[in-house]
Amino acid sequence: MRYRDLGGTGVRVSEVGFGVWTLSAGWWGDHGHDEAVRLLRLAYDLGITFFDTADVYGDGYGETLLRDAMDGVRSHCVYATKVGYDWYNHKRESGQREHPQDFSPGFVRFAIEESLKRLGTGYIDWLQLHNPRLDALQSDDLAAELERLREEGMVRAWGVALGPAIGWRDEGLYAVRTRRIPAMQIIHNLLEQEPGREFIEASRDTEAAFVARVPHSSGLLEGHYTAETAFPAGDHRNHRPRQWLLDGLQKVERLRFLEVPGRRTLGQAAIQWLLAEPLMASVLPNIYDEAQLREFAGAPESPPLTADETARVDDLYAANFGLPGPAAR
Repeated sequence: MRYRDLGGTGVRVSEVGFGVWTLSAGWWGDHGHDEAVRLLRLAYDLGITFFDTADVYGDGYGETLLRDAMDGVRSHCVYATKVGYDWYNHKRESGQREHPQDFSPGFVRFAIEESLKRLGTGYIDWLQLHNPRLDALQSDDLAAELERLREEGMVRAWGVALGPAIGWRDEGLYAVRTRRIPAMQIIHNLLEQEPGREFIEASRDTEAAFVARVPHSSGLLEGHYTAETAFPAGDHRNHRPRQWLLDGLQKVERLRFLEVPGRRTLGQAAIQWLLAEPLMASVLPNIYDEAQLREFAGAPESPPLTADETARVDDLYAANFGLPGPAAR
């Protein structure tokens, strides 16, 4: 494993992290508590020290799970968590996709204090606002409160985690250009490069850093799906249109040249493509079994992509991998 600075925050993370979301939110199948703890502890033994969770994952379970798994080694780990969804006062109703959000300074402080209790720690290494809307990012009162929490030692660094459900381009550009937030978590991968590329280019003259989640495009870039692949009923991929799978498989086949038999899998190449970007501090692959964990933890030691391979990827992406539809900007 190798390690990088999370921008200018003073936090250092493993190039491959572990997103506890996979084990705790129920979107990637069911995992028993003991098995989840075993996978997280094995990740640590393999050199992964960066663990990302959120207070809303499993309504607190993602944080208590991390506490249980890292008992005795917390000081050697980087804990990242997120706040902003009010699941304390608004229980999820049938058919409701998200809890209401609350980014008021008082609620954010309360949520952080509760996260610290569940995590069993006195500080959070990297606190993220969870899918904030533009008005939250524009709030000077919220920014001032986060700075106070940092000065008090409850938070070492803060940033944002953005996602597509809210239409996140404006939020991301405001975060890096105006608020100058030092670290941001985004969806970014070989198949889904917008608006991540804009965020990265807008940050060239700053000390900002990025963490990429879903680096394998919900599993497509692991290279194991087929047209017959079926996902469990509770798995979020089961609700995607079938065309998502069929189009994705065609794109993946055009990327098979990135595999180096015995030395680099397609899943490792997807991680190496991200790590070739100097502003990318870490990636958070979706890990749900031991074989996958070992493969992804070994990605930093696999051969980096060559300039020719990277250029070929760029050409494929610009041409939408030869599929009908608009070319990339």
